[in-house]
Amino acid sequence: MSSRFVVLLMAGAAFATAADVRVVEEIAVKVNGDIITRGELTEQMRELEMYLRQEQKLSGPALQSALQEQSKDMLREKIDELLLVQKGKDLDLKVDADVIKRLGQAKLEAMKADPKLADEDKFEAFIHEQTGLSYEDYKQKLTNQILTSRVVSNEVSSRIAVPEAEMKKYYDDHQAEFTRKAQVFLSQIIISTEGKTPEQVANAEKKAKEIADRARKGEKFTELVSAYSDDPETAKAGGQLPPAEKGQLRADLDKLVFSAKKGTVLDPIKVDAPIHGFLILKVEERYEEGLESFEEAKDQIQDVLARPKMQPKFREYLTKLRQDAFLQIKDGYVDTGAAPGKDTSWHDVTALKPQTTTKEEVAAHLKQGPIKLMGFVPIPGTHKKVSDDTDTTPSTAKDESGKNPQGPQTAVSADKVKVAKAEKPPKPKVELPPLPPIKQ
Repeated sequence: MSSRFVVLLMAGAAFATAADVRVVEEIAVKVNGDIITRGELTEQMRELEMYLRQEQKLSGPALQSALQEQSKDMLREKIDELLLVQKGKDLDLKVDADVIKRLGQAKLEAMKADPKLADEDKFEAFIHEQTGLSYEDYKQKLTNQILTSRVVSNEVSSRIAVPEAEMKKYYDDHQAEFTRKAQVFLSQIIISTEGKTPEQVANAEKKAKEIADRARKGEKFTELVSAYSDDPETAKAGGQLPPAEKGQLRADLDKLVFSAKKGTVLDPIKVDAPIHGFLILKVEERYEEGLESFEEAKDQIQDVLARPKMQPKFREYLTKLRQDAFLQIKDGYVDTGAAPGKDTSWHDVTALKPQTTTKEEVAAHLKQGPIKLMGFVPIPGTHKKVSDDTDTTPSTAKDESGKNPQGPQTAVSADKVKVAKAEKPPKPKVELPPLPPIKQ
């Protein structure tokens, strides 16, 4: 999931003081480098209520009871998702091709009801109408779902042994689930001729033929896609297209791809949509209409049969991810999947106590290296020169014994910090250069 960050509204000057900053979103949880906000949890509650009203037909006390029961694990599920998405990125799992495949399947289903949804803009509007999400948000949500599913499959379910005989029996008893229509999976490279002269079009055709020849000689198609394709959307997934059923492609293309063998790279074809240019297609996989073989269906069956057995293992795995994570939860929010013994209490850095520093110590530090002040981060643009009447670093007066006669230190804000005057003859004023901005 892409994180939602705290939004700060700056008033007036380029660098505002603490009094000028208004927080318009509250962070509820920090999970490694990501956050969960109060707004996200509120939106999730709204979606749950809508589902219970529309799908479960609940209202009144029954609705409130179901909301209370099903929402108690809401924060746990959000943390689960973030941890799994982060793990998927750590494992460098690639899911772009799967996302495009799933979007293609969704589009095919939608087109059965309304052929006009073949138009990309109309399909994106349809997604927004059906889900309430922008197309990009829907795509991100789908990406996270596939990524978390892959992590669970790789790290949990694949490690649960399911006897071959049990899988074979499931295959024999559920063959309707494994019956498919004729399908082809394709990857493409497009060499654009948009706005080109006849001579440039001829050069583009020559270039397309050379690329097709290189692919046939063994160069990786995905690398050729990255280097040459003029269609950025499919290039991100190595050129892979959504699966196509027989009869859904242009008649000449349909005939070519459904008669070609797996791995075939076709000669460049001139096209006018979605881009004017030359299209190079590779047949990644092709299935005849009929029943999938047991070997083809085996991974899917493994996941189905491992699911009932894996819930305890799944929670064990998520508990381990929590143990290894940087996790802080604000008071008032409860993670029902918390790892036993792990401290997830909220630590606000602004509550840390600053180090007491005298003017002489500041000057001495300048000779030794950069100043390190504990307890606060300077606001860029607020650094000033040190003088007897200028605020720079926190300090408290000490008596001759070195003790603080005024009591214990307290947290001091960066814009209200005084430098203690040493009980010594006055010295020339020390001019300090501004500290460099601290990157956050």
